[in-house]
Amino acid sequence: MLNILGLTRFLQLGVIGSWPIVVAVGALPYPITFLCTDLISEIWGEQRANQVVWVGLLLNGWVVLILWLGGILPAMPGTSEATFRTIQELSFGAVGASMVAYLTAQFVDVRLFHFWKHLTHGKALWLRNNGSTMVSQFVDTSAVVLISHYAAHVLPVSQEAPILPQLGSFIASGYLFKVLAALLDTLPFIWLTGVLRRWLEVPGQGEEL
Repeated sequence: MLNILGLTRFLQLGVIGSWPIVVAVGALPYPITFLCTDLISEIWGEQRANQVVWVGLLLNGWVVLILWLGGILPAMPGTSEATFRTIQELSFGAVGASMVAYLTAQFVDVRLFHFWKHLTHGKALWLRNNGSTMVSQFVDTSAVVLISHYAAHVLPVSQEAPILPQLGSFIASGYLFKVLAALLDTLPFIWLTGVLRRWLEVPGQGEEL
C-alpha cells in the first residue's frame, strides 16, 4: 500500500528557514518497517530478519503483478481509465525504486544491528537500534529519491531549476523525517523487546539498555 500511495501526494510538514520539509505520503508509516526489522533481529536473530526482508520483496512483486494484470485485462465501459493509469504509472515507479532501496537498506539495517550487538557484547540496546536505523534510512532515502527521478521520472521537480539541489532537498527532508521517527521509537523498541520476549517466551541475553 505504501508503494501504491507513495508518490501520489507530497506533504509539506514544515519549513526550516527557506527550506520546506517535503515528504511523500507513502513515507509516513515507513519507519515502522525498520522498527519491526530491529525487533525481529533482536528476538530471533539475523537469519530470520533477512528472511522477512525477502518476504517483503515478494510482496512488492505481488503488487507489481496485480497492477500489471489490472492494466492488460479489459476494463468495464465507463470506468476511470485515466485515474488507474496515473496510479499505475506512479506505482510502477515507486515500486521499482522501493524494491532496490528496500533490499539494500533493510540488509544494511540487519547487518549493522548485529555488528553493534556483537561490538557491545549484547549491551546498549538503544545504540544498535538507532545506529543501524539511521545509517540504513539514509541509504533507503537516497536510493528511493535518485531511482525515482533518474529511472522512473516520477518526482515533482522543476526542469527550469538545477536538478541536484532539488534531489538533495528531497533526500534531506525524507531523511530528517525518518531520523526523528527513529529517535522517537527508541523507548517503544526497548519496551516491546521486553514484552515480546516474555509473551513469546524467548530467553533474553542479559542486555543492558
